[in-house]
Amino acid sequence: MESKLYLVPTPIGNLEDITFRAVRVLKEVDLILAEDTRTSGKLLKHFEISTHMHSHHMHNEHKTVDNIVKRIKSGESVALISDAGTPAISDPGFLLTRACIENGVEIECLPGATAFVPALVNSGLPNDKFIFEGFLPVKKGRQTRLTFLAEETRTMIFYESPHKLLKTLTHFAQYFGEDRPISVSRELTKLYEETIRGTVSELIQHFTKKAPKGEFVVVVGGKSSK
Repeated sequence: MESKLYLVPTPIGNLEDITFRAVRVLKEVDLILAEDTRTSGKLLKHFEISTHMHSHHMHNEHKTVDNIVKRIKSGESVALISDAGTPAISDPGFLLTRACIENGVEIECLPGATAFVPALVNSGLPNDKFIFEGFLPVKKGRQTRLTFLAEETRTMIFYESPHKLLKTLTHFAQYFGEDRPISVSRELTKLYEETIRGTVSELIQHFTKKAPKGEFVVVVGGKSSK
């Protein structure tokens, strides 16, 4: 393998969604950086990948970036994976990517699984123009961000956890209006995958009766120009 950083997407649920190329790269690189080595260890074992792993997550990435860059510049090939999906999309990866660029280290990003793409495409909401917001601020800055997004005309995409979903939907009703079209997808590519579509108020009613379970991608229609 060439001495460079490989950004390798991993399945968000269904193991069949990894590419042949991703498996080959993970087998051939000198080192794999994993968000959680226990989680990634199961994936690597399934595909008979024996490459050595190091932990690389949001709590240690500031400390490890310089050393990783030095290792690649010295001739090693390194792959970065997250627990699920594409590195740097609401997961570690940005800091290392930026450091590699600043130090003249080549980067190769493989295409692959990302949760928001299937959620957007099957939402039925306009997808010619959209914005990805990821997780909203938990406390500080949340009201400011929602006030700003209330005027957004493009389709908006959010990630949310099950125990915060209803609170977020309630905030959407408050800032975007109860009749704003919305699509909520959960457990994408997994056994209990489900997408619920309707208005914000309808989905509040739905998840009030049926407790949210799993990881969620929320797609919200933009403000109408009418």
